[in-house]
Amino acid sequence: MAEKDRIKYPGPFVVKDCALVSVSTGEKAYTLAELVEKIKKIDPSSIHHHFWARHLRPSFDHPEFHNDFAAWVHMEVRDRILAERLNLISPHEYASMEDLREALILLIQERVFEDEHLGWRKAENPFYFVKSQLIIFDTGMRLEWPHEIADVLESFSPGTIFYHFIDARRRNPQGLDDFRNWIRQFPPDYKPLEDLIAKVDPFFLSLYEIRDFLIRHIRTFCARIHALREEPSRRKKGFPRPREGG
Repeated sequence: MAEKDRIKYPGPFVVKDCALVSVSTGEKAYTLAELVEKIKKIDPSSIHHHFWARHLRPSFDHPEFHNDFAAWVHMEVRDRILAERLNLISPHEYASMEDLREALILLIQERVFEDEHLGWRKAENPFYFVKSQLIIFDTGMRLEWPHEIADVLESFSPGTIFYHFIDARRRNPQGLDDFRNWIRQFPPDYKPLEDLIAKVDPFFLSLYEIRDFLIRHIRTFCARIHALREEPSRRKKGFPRPREGG
C-alpha cells in the first residue's frame, strides 16, 4: 500500500473475457464490381469483422489468407493476384476503418483496371457481409501491478486476449491495446515493457501465438527488473555484479 501511496496509482487491471456473435447484414456480392459498391456503403463494423473475427472462430478454412476478402477472391473469383494483394493488408496500420475501407476499394479497382473482365466474373458463392457483436464477461480477476501480467497470462482464454489486445485498439482513441494503456500510467520503469508489447503484430499471429510471445518476453523483462532491484543489496553483501546476459 505504501508504494501505491507514493505514486499516482491508476487502479487495477480488470481482466475480461468475450464471445463473438456474428450478425448478418443482409448484404452480399457475386462480383468484384458488386463487392466494391457494397464496401463503399457497408457499416465499418462489418469491415472490422472480416479482418479480425477469424481470430475467434472455431476454425478458419483458409489459413493461408488473413482476411475474408482475400480468401473469397482466391476461392470464388479465382484471382490469385488480387487475393495476394488483399492478403498483404495490415488493418492495424490504418488510422481508421474509413482509411481501411478506401485501401480495400483502391486495391480492387486497380486490379479490375488491369483486367476489365475480372470485375464482372460471377462467383458461384457470394461474399456475405457480416458484422460482429461482442458479449463481454468480467472474469473477476484483477491485476495490481504490470509485472503480474506474466503470472496470469497462461490462464487467459483466447477471448481475453482478443478483447484486451485486439478489440481494445478499436475502442482506444490512440489505438492502444489495454495492456499498454494501463502500463503507461505507471512510473517510467515500466516503459520498456510497454515498448516490448508494442512489437507484437496482432494481425498475422494467432491468439495463442500472441499469448506465448507476451508470456516469454514479459517474464524476461520482469526477471531483468528483479535482478536490477536486487543488485544493490547483493553488492552490499559482497556478491559480484551480474554479468551482461548471465
